[in-house]
Amino acid sequence: MNYRMVLYVLGRIFLVEAGLLLLPLGCALLYGEDTLLAFLIPTAILALLGCAFGLRRPKNTTIYARDGLVVAALAWVLLSAFGALPFYISREIPAYTDAFFEMVSGFTTTGSTILTDVEAMSHGMLFWRSFSHWVGGMGVLVFLMAVMPLTDGRAMHLMRAEVPGPSVGKLSSKLQDNAKILYRIYLVMTVAEVVLLCLGGMPLFDSLIHSFGSAGTGGFSSRALSVGAYNSPYAEWVIGIFMLLFGINFNLYYFLLLRHFKEALFSEELLAYLGIVAVSTVAITGNILHLCDGLGQAVRLAFFQVSSIITTTGYATTDFNLWPSFSRTILVLLMFVGACAGSTAGGLKVSRVVILFKSAAQEVRRVLHPHAVTTVRFEGKPLDKRLVGSVGAYLTVYLVIFTGSVLLLSFDGFDLITTFTAVATCFNNVGPGLEIVGPMGSFADFSPWCKWLLSFDMLAGRLELFPMLALFSPRTWRPHRAPRTLLH
Repeated sequence: MNYRMVLYVLGRIFLVEAGLLLLPLGCALLYGEDTLLAFLIPTAILALLGCAFGLRRPKNTTIYARDGLVVAALAWVLLSAFGALPFYISREIPAYTDAFFEMVSGFTTTGSTILTDVEAMSHGMLFWRSFSHWVGGMGVLVFLMAVMPLTDGRAMHLMRAEVPGPSVGKLSSKLQDNAKILYRIYLVMTVAEVVLLCLGGMPLFDSLIHSFGSAGTGGFSSRALSVGAYNSPYAEWVIGIFMLLFGINFNLYYFLLLRHFKEALFSEELLAYLGIVAVSTVAITGNILHLCDGLGQAVRLAFFQVSSIITTTGYATTDFNLWPSFSRTILVLLMFVGACAGSTAGGLKVSRVVILFKSAAQEVRRVLHPHAVTTVRFEGKPLDKRLVGSVGAYLTVYLVIFTGSVLLLSFDGFDLITTFTAVATCFNNVGPGLEIVGPMGSFADFSPWCKWLLSFDMLAGRLELFPMLALFSPRTWRPHRAPRTLLH
């Protein structure tokens, strides 16, 4: 392992986080709040650590595959650990475990919360809490590569370790250009949502908070009742549509800019994603129609909640905990599906689900026709057996961690639905679950050790499992051996 390069990248991340903390600090100053020290102390600590490790570039800047996994995992853990300090120092969240849980939920764009009175938070803390969604949505390391020159071509290992989905594609020959393209699209879409929400009468601060949450598909709100607090059909449609848009692979937006309309609009994953949304919306609309004041309201509520859950955002306009079992079951299933690979959403991803179904269909064909030559095709191309195998391996590890987490969390003594959906919503980075952790509830009643477990689940889910698991593998920390040469 190239330890010096690992420390160098972490140092650069500390400097980035120190810079990011200046934004909520400015917000606190603007509103005249007494939380300046709560932001200044962690900013100073991060700046000192960043200068110590991130200013002197190592001679060997190579990043190996295992280095990429370790950097990604440590970056997100440390980012959350330091990011939790403002909440803890200000005593707005008195327990560090709760502050860490809240910050992990923010950066991983989960949106699960331990807060029972959101409106009591200061503007600076609310801004930092939601801004973490925006930073974590596209990826911390992607953001770092967009703002700072980092390393050589092997930095692709960093992007692979962080960007969600079965594989990572390059938009340009240079990774830094790749990151800049993604963030420009991301920024433009975020600004567009802020403007539209302001035009609908939502205050600027609230528009920023909900746009950060939509863009990062996170779900933190400035109101305890989430988006439903505004009682605005206009805001619901705007946020619902933007959540759906942020759940699309960002590569497709770049193809649209290049006028490659066929590649963008006829993507197999995109069509499957939109089809799932459409079918789920129609099904839930029919199921909740008798609870609503007409078809229009039923469609709006169903679409918003489907968009919110499949993109793993977690906003709510109503307490769907009170909906019929059929509708709630659909929402729980959507938690696992997630949105598209290469988006800001969590979950398994639509591409993996499609590949898994096609792999299963291929196995059935093999049983029926043993001598037939079959291949799994996705996006019009035959898939490498190695990629298909990796999707199956991912699902296996996913199920093992999920099952283990449910068993461990059950020791806290909550009912099965609460326990199951608490793990499901954290592991898939969704936000709300059902029963106690429903859209109007919180995770405040869980024991401290369960909050640490759920924090691990949120990090593992956001980083696609393997970076977090790599931290616990002894082989990860062994030094690289020089290749042997044969003497002739």
